[in-house]
Amino acid sequence: MTKMVQSRITARLEQVLALGQKGLIAYITAGDPDLKTTVELAVAMAEAGTDVLELGVPFSDPVADGPTIQAASQRALAGGATVQGIIQAVEAIRSRSDIPLVLMTYYNPVLQYGPAKFAADLARAGGNGLIVPDLPPEESDELLQALDENGLDLIPLVTPNTPPGRLQMIAARARGFIYCVSVTGVTGERQNIMTDLSAMTGAVRQYSPLPVAVGFGISGPEQAVKVARHCDAVVVGSALVNIVSRRTGSAGLVDEVCKKVEELKQALAGPEVN
Repeated sequence: MTKMVQSRITARLEQVLALGQKGLIAYITAGDPDLKTTVELAVAMAEAGTDVLELGVPFSDPVADGPTIQAASQRALAGGATVQGIIQAVEAIRSRSDIPLVLMTYYNPVLQYGPAKFAADLARAGGNGLIVPDLPPEESDELLQALDENGLDLIPLVTPNTPPGRLQMIAARARGFIYCVSVTGVTGERQNIMTDLSAMTGAVRQYSPLPVAVGFGISGPEQAVKVARHCDAVVVGSALVNIVSRRTGSAGLVDEVCKKVEELKQALAGPEVN
C-alpha cells in the first residue's frame, strides 16, 4: 500500500520544524456545542496558530477518552451531531482555511458508514487524515487501503507499553505522524506526566521518519514546552474542550479557546522547546 501523494499533515509539521518550532495539534469535539460553532472555532483556531486540527467524532462508548471528552461527546450526540454532518462541517472549514484536518473516531461509526464511502466522502470534503484508537493494526487493512486510495493518512497511536516488534509494525503502516500516548490510561488534563518521553519517542524514531507527536494529559504552555523537548508536536485536547464546556452559550467562547491556542503556540515557538 504505497501512498502516492504527499501528506498535507506531514508537510505542515515539517514546515513548523524547519522554523525551529514545535507543532501544535489541537483537538475539539465536533458538534459540541453544535456544528456551526465547530466550524467557527476551527477557522479561528487555525488563525490563532493551530498547525493541525483534530475533530473528534462523538461516539456513545469512547473507551480512550476521559470524563471531559466523554461529556463533550454526549452533548454533541444530544445535539444531533452525525458523521455525515461532521463531514459537511469539514467541507465548510476547508472552504475557509487550509489547516490540515484530522477526524478522530472509533471504528464503529466508520464501519456503519462504510470504510470506502467514509474515506471517499472525507477526502471530497477536504479532510486529510483519520485516527481510530480502537482499531488494531492487524485489522486495519481495509480502512488503510481506502484511505490510501483517497490520499488520506491513517495516523496510529503507540503507548508507553508498546513492545519494539509491534512498534516496528505500526510504524511501517503509519501515515501523517505517529501519535505517542504519554500515559497509560484515558485522555484528560494531568498535573504531571511520569512517562520517560525521551525513551519513548526515541524508540519510535528508530522505525519511522515521520513527525512524532505526544498527547494525553497536556494542560498548558509550561507542560507543553516540557513535552515538546522530546517530540515534534504536542496534542492538546481536554484543556480546550473544558473551555468549550465552560463557555457554551457565551459570546466569548471562540475568543477564550483562541487565547489558549495562542498561549500554547507562543510557548512552542520559543527556543526552550529544542
